[in-house]
Amino acid sequence: MRPALDRRSFFRVSAVAAAVVAGGCGNTEAAARTPAATPASRSAGAGASASAGAGASGSAGAGVGARTGPSPSDWTSLGRGLAGRLIRPGDASYDAARRLYNPSFDGVRPSGVAYCANPSDVAECLDFARRLRVPVTSRSGGHSYAGWSTGTGLVIDVSRMNTVRAASGRAVVGAGAQLVDVYDRLAAQGVSIPAGSCPTVGIAGLTLGGGLGVVARKYGLTCDVLESLRIVTADGRVLTCDADHNPDLYWASRGGGGGNFGVAVSFTFRTHATRDVTVFFLHWPWSRARKAVAAWQAWAPHEPDAMWSNLHLSQDPALDVQIGGLYLGSRAGCERRLEPLIAAIGSGPSSRYVTQTSYQKAMMIEAGCSGRTVSQCHRQGDLPGRTADGRFPRDAFSAKSHLAYRPLSASGIGALVDQTARPGRHAVLLDALGGAVGRVRPDATAFPHRAALFSVQYYAHMRGAAPWLRGAHAAMAPHFGDHAYVNYIDPALSGWRQAYYGANAGRLAKVKATYDPGRLFRFPQSI
Repeated sequence: MRPALDRRSFFRVSAVAAAVVAGGCGNTEAAARTPAATPASRSAGAGASASAGAGASGSAGAGVGARTGPSPSDWTSLGRGLAGRLIRPGDASYDAARRLYNPSFDGVRPSGVAYCANPSDVAECLDFARRLRVPVTSRSGGHSYAGWSTGTGLVIDVSRMNTVRAASGRAVVGAGAQLVDVYDRLAAQGVSIPAGSCPTVGIAGLTLGGGLGVVARKYGLTCDVLESLRIVTADGRVLTCDADHNPDLYWASRGGGGGNFGVAVSFTFRTHATRDVTVFFLHWPWSRARKAVAAWQAWAPHEPDAMWSNLHLSQDPALDVQIGGLYLGSRAGCERRLEPLIAAIGSGPSSRYVTQTSYQKAMMIEAGCSGRTVSQCHRQGDLPGRTADGRFPRDAFSAKSHLAYRPLSASGIGALVDQTARPGRHAVLLDALGGAVGRVRPDATAFPHRAALFSVQYYAHMRGAAPWLRGAHAAMAPHFGDHAYVNYIDPALSGWRQAYYGANAGRLAKVKATYDPGRLFRFPQSI
């Protein structure tokens, strides 16, 4: 990713990362700072709870078993029955195993973390949770914005199931694969899938919540190219779900949010061929912020599908305006597409970075990893999903979101700029939608926000963040409405069912009742 960053640069790269996918790194999909200024620029916030069942904390419901709790011998028996590894309090790796990407949740102490090696291990863990009434949580990347990829009971971690295979226009990806590895392994075959940018986000949570990303306007959301998945349901069955097999669960798994219906163990995606692309980052002084918002929102959602961009307004602590993005074409073609935007802002950018590069290198730039190897762009350690030379940092953050279904008025633009200018260390991150995302019916998948022009994320570090987040979100609600992205899951959000799922909420509840009638998978915002 980069050499060590100072605190000011670190916040900037963390904030911009959150805009994507998923995930946040927090499951996300955003652009890094200009590589020339900060090589390999950021840790993502995205997109997403980004855990295997997408990072939701569940608890076994009453009536699902006759026992009242596990004994030490029960835990021992579970560990012996797994092909993978069970880590318990007191084990040498326990503190590393229990920690998520966000240090804000370091106080949570699971009773066990099971690194499952295969679907049978997952089924074994679910049987254990059902019989002994143990709260159960699923995890791959551990990027849940609300910390719901951990809990006090049993954490089912699918990081070991991380294979990536591509052939004949399809990719089969294990639920524990992290995005940096998905991009790298597919690049070797000259293909890719639309996904987020945070390198350590897990593919599962990103996909299950929809999957905003840097080529979504051309190729759709991650869930739009999902052809099938394998998922372990509450009763321990390993189901294949596609348009012809368990089609209701297949539908719900494309945008219905993780942690609701089962533990996903693998996905089959359609791939697209890759080619050289152009990455750009343009900055303007704060005096042009209102002009930049007005020009960008009129331009970005309506550009040809090959152009994806985002707009970041940040206070870090100095005020900054950045428009970045990725163009699926040449540098000259990108420069031509940028000309009307720059003209509408009314002045040239104060700094400008536009470069043509390979698709894989572009994804590393977007991940904040342009100065690092793929191996270095992981968290450090010897547990699954980590590497001995990993250098990707953790980050404490908090966030809220909106989906913009209409352009901001002049008063809305003023409110957005004014909220960003308030004291603190925070950013507002806008990611363009439209294109292929908007050509899918809102009820064709569980992701309902097909008419949105762009996503909006309010992102800040935890210390002192809550008042600014509440204020900024409340101030913009009259302008954006009550739409939100489930992968930027918000534990304080009221009316979250409608905000995340819109008219699809009722159908999702029926799928939940069919596949998890005992509510084994339960967390504060579970369906």
